[in-house]
Amino acid sequence: MSDMKYTKDHEWIRFEGEIAVIGITDHAQNALGDVVFVDLPEAGREVTAGEAVAVVESVKAASDVYAPIAGRVTEVNSGLVDEPALINSEPTGGGWFFKIAPAGALPDDLMDANAYAAYVESLA
Repeated sequence: MSDMKYTKDHEWIRFEGEIAVIGITDHAQNALGDVVFVDLPEAGREVTAGEAVAVVESVKAASDVYAPIAGRVTEVNSGLVDEPALINSEPTGGGWFFKIAPAGALPDDLMDANAYAAYVESLA
Protein backbone atom coordinates (compact mmCIF):
# COMPACT_ATOMS: atom_id res chain seq x y z
CA MET A 1 0.00 0.00 0.00
CA SER A 2 1.42 3.33 -1.03
CA ASP A 3 0.19 5.19 2.07
CA MET A 4 2.26 2.99 4.38
CA LYS A 5 5.75 3.53 5.75
CA TYR A 6 7.99 0.73 6.99
CA THR A 7 10.76 0.14 9.53
CA LYS A 8 13.85 -2.05 9.38
CA ASP A 9 12.24 -4.09 12.17
CA HIS A 10 9.40 -4.97 9.74
CA GLU A 11 6.61 -2.87 11.22
CA TRP A 12 4.31 -0.83 9.03
CA ILE A 13 2.65 2.47 9.89
CA ARG A 14 -0.39 4.00 8.20
CA PHE A 15 -2.19 7.18 9.21
CA GLU A 16 -5.94 7.41 9.69
CA GLY A 17 -6.27 11.14 10.09
CA GLU A 18 -4.05 12.13 13.03
CA ILE A 19 -3.78 8.57 14.40
CA ALA A 20 -1.09 6.09 13.32
CA VAL A 21 -2.05 2.43 12.89
CA ILE A 22 0.81 -0.04 13.48
CA GLY A 23 1.26 -3.66 12.40
CA ILE A 24 3.86 -6.07 11.09
CA THR A 25 4.63 -6.61 7.43
CA ASP A 26 3.76 -9.56 5.26
CA HIS A 27 7.48 -10.40 5.21
CA ALA A 28 7.54 -10.51 9.03
CA GLN A 29 4.47 -12.70 9.38
CA ASN A 30 5.85 -15.09 6.72
CA ALA A 31 9.12 -15.37 8.64
CA LEU A 32 7.27 -16.02 11.90
CA GLY A 33 4.96 -18.71 10.58
CA ASP A 34 1.62 -19.44 12.23
CA VAL A 35 0.96 -16.83 14.93
CA VAL A 36 -0.49 -18.35 18.10
CA PHE A 37 -0.35 -15.55 20.71
CA VAL A 38 -0.13 -11.76 20.95
CA ASP A 39 0.69 -9.59 23.96
CA LEU A 40 -0.54 -6.05 23.31
CA PRO A 41 0.24 -2.79 25.14
CA GLU A 42 -2.37 -1.04 27.26
CA ALA A 43 -4.26 1.90 25.82
CA GLY A 44 -2.93 5.13 27.30
CA ARG A 45 0.67 3.93 27.45
CA GLU A 46 3.26 6.50 26.37
CA VAL A 47 5.86 4.99 24.03
CA THR A 48 9.08 6.15 22.44
CA ALA A 49 10.16 5.44 18.87
CA GLY A 50 11.96 2.10 18.76
CA GLU A 51 10.53 0.86 22.07
CA ALA A 52 9.32 -2.76 22.24
CA VAL A 53 5.61 -2.46 23.03
CA ALA A 54 4.05 -5.76 21.98
CA VAL A 55 5.04 -9.39 21.54
CA VAL A 56 3.95 -11.79 18.83
CA GLU A 57 4.50 -15.52 19.28
CA SER A 58 4.37 -18.13 16.58
CA VAL A 59 5.03 -21.83 16.39
CA LYS A 60 8.63 -20.88 15.50
CA ALA A 61 9.57 -17.94 17.74
CA ALA A 62 8.55 -14.95 19.82
CA SER A 63 9.32 -11.48 18.50
CA ASP A 64 8.96 -7.97 19.84
CA VAL A 65 6.88 -5.43 17.97
CA TYR A 66 8.36 -1.94 18.18
CA ALA A 67 6.72 1.47 18.12
CA PRO A 68 7.92 3.15 14.92
CA ILE A 69 7.02 6.57 16.36
CA ALA A 70 6.72 8.21 19.76
CA GLY A 71 3.31 8.93 21.24
CA ARG A 72 0.41 7.55 23.25
CA VAL A 73 -1.28 4.22 22.49
CA THR A 74 -4.92 5.10 21.83
CA GLU A 75 -6.31 1.68 20.93
CA VAL A 76 -5.26 -1.95 20.64
CA ASN A 77 -6.66 -4.62 18.35
CA SER A 78 -8.22 -6.80 21.05
CA GLY A 79 -9.53 -9.12 18.32
CA LEU A 80 -5.99 -10.46 17.96
CA VAL A 81 -6.16 -11.97 21.45
CA ASP A 82 -8.94 -14.32 20.35
CA GLU A 83 -7.82 -14.66 16.74
CA PRO A 84 -4.03 -14.13 16.45
CA ALA A 85 -4.08 -15.85 13.03
CA LEU A 86 -5.43 -12.56 11.61
CA ILE A 87 -1.79 -11.45 11.63
CA ASN A 88 -1.04 -14.19 9.10
CA SER A 89 -4.15 -13.76 6.97
CA GLU A 90 -4.43 -9.95 7.04
CA PRO A 91 -1.06 -8.52 8.15
CA THR A 92 -1.74 -5.08 6.66
CA GLY A 93 -5.49 -5.05 7.35
CA GLY A 94 -7.39 -6.70 10.18
CA GLY A 95 -4.12 -7.91 11.71
CA TRP A 96 -3.03 -4.46 12.93
CA PHE A 97 -1.65 -4.33 16.50
CA PHE A 98 -2.19 -0.86 18.00
CA LYS A 99 -2.82 2.80 17.24
CA ILE A 100 -0.71 5.73 18.39
CA ALA A 101 -1.44 9.44 18.73
CA PRO A 102 1.96 10.76 17.58
CA ALA A 103 4.13 13.04 19.70
CA GLY A 104 6.66 15.00 17.67
CA ALA A 105 7.97 14.52 14.17
CA LEU A 106 8.16 11.22 12.32
CA PRO A 107 11.55 9.48 12.38
CA ASP A 108 13.71 10.01 9.30
CA ASP A 109 14.38 6.29 8.86
CA LEU A 110 10.84 5.25 7.86
CA MET A 111 10.84 3.74 4.35
CA ASP A 112 8.29 3.88 1.56
CA ALA A 113 7.13 0.65 -0.11
CA ASN A 114 9.89 0.64 -2.75
CA ALA A 115 12.67 1.28 -0.24
CA TYR A 116 11.28 -1.42 2.07
CA ALA A 117 11.08 -3.94 -0.78
CA ALA A 118 14.73 -3.21 -1.65
CA TYR A 119 15.67 -3.54 2.04
CA VAL A 120 13.97 -6.95 2.32
CA GLU A 121 15.65 -8.11 -0.89
CA SER A 122 19.02 -7.06 0.52
CA LEU A 123 18.46 -9.40 3.48
CA ALA A 124 18.06 -12.49 1.28
